Amino acid sequence: MDIVSQVRRTQKTRSLLQGLLLTLTFLQLAACAAPSYYVQAASGHLDMVSQREEITGLIDSASTDPELARELALSVEIRTFAITRLQLPDNGSYTQFVQTGRDAVTWNVIAAPEFSLDPRRWCFLVSGCVSYRGYFKQQDAQRLANKLAARDYDTAISPVIAYSTLGWFEDPLLDTMLRYGDEQLAAFIFHELAHQQLYVSGDTDFSESYASFIEQTGVRLWLKSSGRERQLADWQKSQRAGLQFNALLEETRTKLGELYHSGLPDDQMRMAKSALFENFAASYELLVNLEWEGRSYFGGLFSGEINNASLALAGSYRAGTCAFEMLYREAQQDMARFQQLAAARAGLGKAHRRAWLNQPCEVIASGGDL
Repeated sequence: MDIVSQVRRTQKTRSLLQGLLLTLTFLQLAACAAPSYYVQAASGHLDMVSQREEITGLIDSASTDPELARELALSVEIRTFAITRLQLPDNGSYTQFVQTGRDAVTWNVIAAPEFSLDPRRWCFLVSGCVSYRGYFKQQDAQRLANKLAARDYDTAISPVIAYSTLGWFEDPLLDTMLRYGDEQLAAFIFHELAHQQLYVSGDTDFSESYASFIEQTGVRLWLKSSGRERQLADWQKSQRAGLQFNALLEETRTKLGELYHSGLPDDQMRMAKSALFENFAASYELLVNLEWEGRSYFGGLFSGEINNASLALAGSYRAGTCAFEMLYREAQQDMARFQQLAAARAGLGKAHRRAWLNQPCEVIASGGDL
């Protein structure tokens, strides 16, 4: 690294540190989490981004592994598409790369009562109240999960491949984002940039539904426009699998909700709950073997215990798909106009926003065009 690059990197790191410390001060004063939580978040983020390197420099470097250079060049193509075609923010995000050497960048803890699918919520200044709590160290996440489990919560720990600082800082490309194929890399970048474009504090369902729609639509448009027809066909298979899996999730969630409001004694409810989760796992295996040609698209959900916490957020990333699809058609598939309409929906009062988002597909769609 030359002296100019070293100076620039030092200046950026110093600026980032100052910004994080200032943000940390306000977070401690204004939000519900303890100061120690924000310290781990700030230090974890700073440690990660202090290792960032310019992507263009890595691409041009003879010492860069050829496959990594290809993936980095692909990320440049994807980012350009996000800005020009999807009308997502053009800033310093995803212009730098960090080799974390980790399986995940953070770990989210989700918790729900033994007989409820309503997750516990934590409140933060920037993101508002959300249904998970993230840690840069897996052991810290496990420690919180153990404490909550001791208080009779169902808990789950979800590894996070990428996250967004919502435009407060320049988010780097992470090596964790490169491990799942070209189309998934595009999905990560589109999804996280979408959070920078539009995020409703405290409304996980709306924010995640919007970002997921941008992700799904963006990947489809990118694959089609770049002539990646074979990858497009595979992607469409995975999206159809997602719809089938979501239907299974909703069926299971409905049955669990009915059980939890049944008034049965706790011991009977525990037995019925266990049986429903066993049926859910068995039905998933049938989908894998009979519908998906043996591909376990969502196997990560079954890597740990299946419980209320596992399913608590399952609908957040796919709820509202029909609403945003209809909005896209209303915009005549003009992404700039769609972004304007989406921002208008974000500005609705909470009750009206939720009612719009949760309209049934059969009400929104016409002629079976979804």
